[in-house]
Amino acid sequence: MLRSMYSGISGMKGFQTKLDVIGNNIANVNTFGFKKGRVTFKDMISQTISGASAPSATIGGTNAKQVGLGTQISSIDTIHTQGNIQTTGRPLDISISGDGYFVVASGSDTLYTRAGNFYLDENGSLVNSEGLFLQSTGGANITIPTTAKSYSISSNGDVVYVAADGTSTTLGPIALAKFANNEGLEKVGGNTYRETQNSGTPTTNNVPGTNGTGFLVSGSLEMSNVDLSEEFTEMIVAQRGFQANTRIITTSDEILQELVNLKR
Repeated sequence: MLRSMYSGISGMKGFQTKLDVIGNNIANVNTFGFKKGRVTFKDMISQTISGASAPSATIGGTNAKQVGLGTQISSIDTIHTQGNIQTTGRPLDISISGDGYFVVASGSDTLYTRAGNFYLDENGSLVNSEGLFLQSTGGANITIPTTAKSYSISSNGDVVYVAADGTSTTLGPIALAKFANNEGLEKVGGNTYRETQNSGTPTTNNVPGTNGTGFLVSGSLEMSNVDLSEEFTEMIVAQRGFQANTRIITTSDEILQELVNLKR
């Protein structure tokens, strides 16, 4: 069987994966805190027809003759660049201007997120859209009394509320996590990430504005870092690459048909 046919099949599989990643990026263009994905490729092992030879006193050296056997996925990266910050005016919408991650927890399960759209539950605890509790630097939930007249969140993570009698109380501060390798984080859905062996163990008790975590911006949200013009361009490249690989298979099939016809 022709090697080119299997090379074309591997190329089609690779570009299909690339289109899958592009489609997910475009679908999440308006997802708060979303980080886009990227696919890279590498060539497969090559078949050596003849090896290289060293020069001698009478003849020069020759290079190896190799035929590549296709392509494969090298990596699917998550690009953790800062997204645009959009002003909302809502006090519980918080964006991070920096490299940190909010720490959210449910029982012993601790996750991390860049999506800062938080809410108050029935008890006044700050939670995300999935009901996970926002954590303070002490690893505790942040709870604003339901009788509070007003509240605000400062750039250093302090949550200040005004009680019914007019006295103010400071909670928190909100904790930000810092990882040695952000791209090593694992997406687990719901705009959240989980640490992995390659992300490194996070420092989770950072006060915003320290250790490179960045400051908080209350009343705003970080948007997706997906660039539609870039994604549509990559989609065209992937589509044409997929089509070119189908032509490889079609041409290989025509050659095989000619070989079959030789018997007639």
